[in-house]
Formats: sequence, structure tokens, C-alpha cells
Amino acid sequence: MFGAFRATLASCGGLLWKNPARMSKTRKANVRKRLKAVDKVIETVIDSGVKLRALEVAIKDTPKESTMQPRDKYTVFSRKHKKYRKSFHKVPKFTKVTMRITPEGF
Repeated sequence: MFGAFRATLASCGGLLWKNPARMSKTRKANVRKRLKAVDKVIETVIDSGVKLRALEVAIKDTPKESTMQPRDKYTVFSRKHKKYRKSFHKVPKFTKVTMRITPEGF
């Protein structure tokens, strides 16, 4: 009970991952900054004259950051969560993946 091997909150099932429930202003700003950077890269590749099938699909399916709704910028589709949306910062490696398209109706 006492000493070096006493029970702690983490070992008793306490809060282990300390993710905030909502995204802060700075996290939202960083998400917008990354989306704009991806848009800029796509525009640069288009201007260079490169013809790729993956690029054509990205142009056709990917909306620009300025045209996206806030719901699509900061949340992603998740069939396991309430209202089928999951906060973007709770997705593992959300900074490395571009998720702009959600299923229709969600």
C-alpha cells in the first residue's frame, strides 16, 4: 500500500492521455497553415506543367482551404463516434495526412 509500489492514478485506470477536448486557436491556425501549404504545392506542380494521373485526381477531388467549411477543416469522419465526426487532433499523425473528403451526407 505504501512505499515504492503504491497504486497511482495511471495504474488504477486514471487519465493517461491528456488530449484536450477541443482544439486551441493555435492548433486550428496550424491546421489552416498546413492546408494552405498543400494548396500551394499543388498549384506549383500544376504551373510546372507536369501531367500525372494522381495530380488530376487531387485537383478534381480536393477542395481548397478557402472553400472548405470549418467542420471539414477541423473534424474527420468516424463511424464510431457520436454524430460521426471526430476532432482532427485526436487522429494519429493528423499533421502528415491530408483528409479533406468525407462521405456524402456526413
